[in-house]
Amino acid sequence: MIVAGEASGDLHGAALAGALRRLAPSCRLFGMGGRGMAAAGVELLADVTAIAVVGGSEVVGRLPALLRTYRTLAAALAKERPAVLVTIDYPDFNMRLARAARRAGIPVVYYIPPQIWAWRTGRVRAIKRCVSLVLAVFPFEVPIYRRAGVPVELVGHPLVDAVASAPSRQAARAALGVEAEATAVALLPGSRRDEVERLLPVMREAVQRARATRPGLRVLVAAAPTIARSLLDRHLGSLGGESIVHEGTHAVVRAADAALVTSGTATLETALLGTPMVVAYRVSAASAALIRTLVRVPWMSLVNNVLGRAVVPELFQEQVTCERMGTELVRLLDEPAARSAQRDGFAELAAAVGAGGVAERAARLVLGRTGTAA
Repeated sequence: MIVAGEASGDLHGAALAGALRRLAPSCRLFGMGGRGMAAAGVELLADVTAIAVVGGSEVVGRLPALLRTYRTLAAALAKERPAVLVTIDYPDFNMRLARAARRAGIPVVYYIPPQIWAWRTGRVRAIKRCVSLVLAVFPFEVPIYRRAGVPVELVGHPLVDAVASAPSRQAARAALGVEAEATAVALLPGSRRDEVERLLPVMREAVQRARATRPGLRVLVAAAPTIARSLLDRHLGSLGGESIVHEGTHAVVRAADAALVTSGTATLETALLGTPMVVAYRVSAASAALIRTLVRVPWMSLVNNVLGRAVVPELFQEQVTCERMGTELVRLLDEPAARSAQRDGFAELAAAVGAGGVAERAARLVLGRTGTAA
């Protein structure tokens, strides 16, 4: 059983499923994911689009759907008794499911584990009790888990594989109809409805400010598969008629000169693709207070956290205004030194997250927990 709870997890679950199919063609794969995992041969018992939420208080409105989904998957664990449960990110949901698997005597492999280095460090005790093997994606995670007595293997970050097939800047621009000499900005408003509703209107207004001195500025919007096109169109407003909305995130990012990115996996993805960015995040007041209380690191983006310094500008909560975002965007577009400084950091980041072949390394370790030779 493979369980992913959002668009990025579906992407990585699909790559893992493909590797499992290649190494063990007869294995049956089922669980929760999205279109990517379904296309890779995973029988979906639940769809990620039904439960994707962000923050603490935002979860309340989706609790009934979350509970129904949990019960469906827990019942499948008990009935189908898979050789192993693979959980991908989405820690609040997946840790509860891991406990159910432990009670049923089913080994659990956690791929892209909870970020205990950033917040909720006490969660490592629950991981030790419920998880048979952690597949770490960052080198610095390994000693943290080993000190806690949790079995861990470093596989690298799956985005390394995902971006390997991204088009070149020239090919991406040709595919999206962006002229070679044009200046283009990518908008990555997130893969959850709450994120899009809170951030896309601010991104739109920031772009409008930049357009005041750049009337030819092109706008490319990365549409997550978990987000309805109607939602994007509504929040893009008048900007929508001049924008290119495309589900190919890699093409959108590669074609752009700069990007406005919702904090999350997309920041790491954008960095690996080499596009300078401004990172933003906004949640409810209650969730923001919780984050400020629990988070132990000074940055919110994966890029800055992995590098250990502020390489990309971050706007959180009350800082997320069209004025601030517009100013940071214009600085990136106007100052070659600002773009170069980010790209230098991105080169360090690429070296830190490991080499390709991540999905196959992960798949071999998963199969090792089932007793299947790979």
